[in-house]
Amino acid sequence: MRKMKMTAVLLAGLLAAPLMSWAADVNETLARLQSRWAEVNYQLPEKQREAAFAELAAQAETEVRNNPAPELLIWRGIILSTYAGAKGGLGALDLVKASKASLEQALAKNDQALEGSAYTSLGALYYQVPGWPVGFGDDDKAQAMLSKALTLNPDGIDPNYFYGDFLYRQERYADARVALLKAQAAKPRPGREVADQGRQAEIKALLDKVAAELK
Repeated sequence: MRKMKMTAVLLAGLLAAPLMSWAADVNETLARLQSRWAEVNYQLPEKQREAAFAELAAQAETEVRNNPAPELLIWRGIILSTYAGAKGGLGALDLVKASKASLEQALAKNDQALEGSAYTSLGALYYQVPGWPVGFGDDDKAQAMLSKALTLNPDGIDPNYFYGDFLYRQERYADARVALLKAQAAKPRPGREVADQGRQAEIKALLDKVAAELK
């Protein structure tokens, strides 16, 4: 009986080890992608960003091919959408479509991954991308996606920032100010210092625009 119990414990350990290794691999890969994205987006000169994002997008594609975890699918989507912003013009449309597809794949696997970040990023795409016939932009879908993101991460810096930006573009300035102040008050994210610093600068700039409209 004792031998059987020991065997069961050993089997459990053997089964748990690959799962722990898989989780560690995802977290390490995620941290690398996030760190490089923040460097490119907030620290590189603007003229260098397109090429750097192209390289990072290729890296993200490889990582997702090796491990299509929802967290990595989300970050492939984020990288592709930011790459599209750096590229600009109609040439960016294929990139935003690929970003949308990646984020939708993440939602299908686990819509709560990274505190609902896929909803945040999809919402941002829906209000930033032109509508039909050029693109798939849709303000109603943006509102729905961003609202869902806020139910999953009500105090997060990103969902509140993008909701504030959406409201600003809708000329709902008082509501935008509320969302942006909440984003400004978000707790720092360990390991995301560069991203937080860059986002806080964006929040401040947008709050200044909101204040000008509210005068």
